[in-house]
Amino acid sequence: MFKALAIAGFSLSSLVISNVAQADWQLVNDKSQLSFVSIKKDSVAEAHHFTNLEGMLTDSGKFSVNVDLSSAETLIPIRNERLAKLLFEASKFPNAVLSADLAKELSSVKKPGQHVLKGINAELDFHGNKKPFKIDVLVTSSQNGDLSVSSFTPIIINSDDFGVTEGVKQLQKLAGLPSIATAVPVTFALTLKKQ
Repeated sequence: MFKALAIAGFSLSSLVISNVAQADWQLVNDKSQLSFVSIKKDSVAEAHHFTNLEGMLTDSGKFSVNVDLSSAETLIPIRNERLAKLLFEASKFPNAVLSADLAKELSSVKKPGQHVLKGINAELDFHGNKKPFKIDVLVTSSQNGDLSVSSFTPIIINSDDFGVTEGVKQLQKLAGLPSIATAVPVTFALTLKKQ
C-alpha cells in the first residue's frame, strides 16, 4: 500500500549521475535494502522492501540512490502490482531518487571505523515532486575502502508531499480497508564497494 512510498525514505534523492561507472563507490544491490512500513486498519503494520536499487558515491561527495519503483516486494503479488500501477504510477514515474552532498563529510568517512552523520541535507525526487530532507546516517568504513551506509533514524514520507494520496485511497478501496496510513517510515542499509 502506501508503504512503498517510504522508499524514498531513505530516501537520499534527486541527483542522478549519468555515468555510474565513474563513481568511486558503487552500490551493491544484493547487499543493500531499502524498507518501508505500511499501516492498515489503524494498527496492522507490515514491513516491505524494494528489490532493485542502484547508487553511488563519487569522490567529490555526491551520493545518490535510485529506487526502481516497480520492484516493491510485499510478498503478495497482486499488492506489488497495485503499488506499482496505482500508487507509484511506475509506467510514468519509474524511479525515486534520493541524493545528498557529502563533500564536507567525505574525508572523515574515508577513515576506517564508524561515523554518525547528523542532519545531512538530502533531497527526494519522487512521483514528479522534489522535497528536501534532513537525514541522519551511520557510515561504517572498512579497511579495504568499502562503505556501509544505513539510516540512523527512519525517514517519514508523507503522501501529500508527493501527490500520491489519491493512489493510497484507490488501494484502500480495492482492498476494502477502513484505512491505510498516508505517512510511512523508511529505513535503509546500503553497501557501497570501492571501485
